[in-house]
Amino acid sequence: MIYQQILEARHHGKRMLAVLIDPDKVNELHLDRICHNCNEAGVDFFFVGGSLLTSGDLAHTIQGIKNRSTIPVVIFPGNHQQVDEHADAILLLSLISGRNPDLLIGQHILAAQRLKAAEIEIMPTGYLLIDGGNMTTVQYVSGTAPIPVDRPEIAATTALAGEQLGMKLIFTEAGSGAKQAVPAEMIRAIRREINIPLIVGGGIRTAEKAEELYKAGADIVVVGNQFETNPELIFEIAATRKV
Repeated sequence: MIYQQILEARHHGKRMLAVLIDPDKVNELHLDRICHNCNEAGVDFFFVGGSLLTSGDLAHTIQGIKNRSTIPVVIFPGNHQQVDEHADAILLLSLISGRNPDLLIGQHILAAQRLKAAEIEIMPTGYLLIDGGNMTTVQYVSGTAPIPVDRPEIAATTALAGEQLGMKLIFTEAGSGAKQAVPAEMIRAIRREINIPLIVGGGIRTAEKAEELYKAGADIVVVGNQFETNPELIFEIAATRKV
């Protein structure tokens, strides 16, 4: 079980790394390089999905990863259609930082029967969108305002509420393509309030930033866009997991 692996890693102080792959932004050549490098670097998870997913094929991408790697594949869904039985698990995201009912429960109702039939591991996840300095795709598509970067107490209390609602994970990010990552101060504030695993992504472009977020309390760091143009960067960021 993926969630049990995450809990055990957290218990033992092991840092984990996930690479986010958007089927809209990757071709076969990119997938070859990314999977090869992730295998070599010992990445813990592939997260697959996107806010739009207009031209890419989720099932095709997941199968392509499975053909190239034994690293677990976790769906990072942008809507109820992003479900595939060949994945190992899914982050069942609730956008708890916003007030859009469709992303709090509406999409989940539409996906419920497909998820039941798929029989993949479901990990209820409280999703917090943080202001990354520009309008990101997820902010536009979700129609929600991100939490301001200078209000760590709001992020921390929202994450705590998510834990109290029964979420198994908290996923905090600035969104794909964000100019800046979630501040370390905000991650520290969230970590002080919650006991469940904390995932951080969006705008992480250097190994130094990943290291800063791990030290602040991130259990899993997620990186994505930069590997589509610079797949070699994975080795630098993977090295930050060593403590």
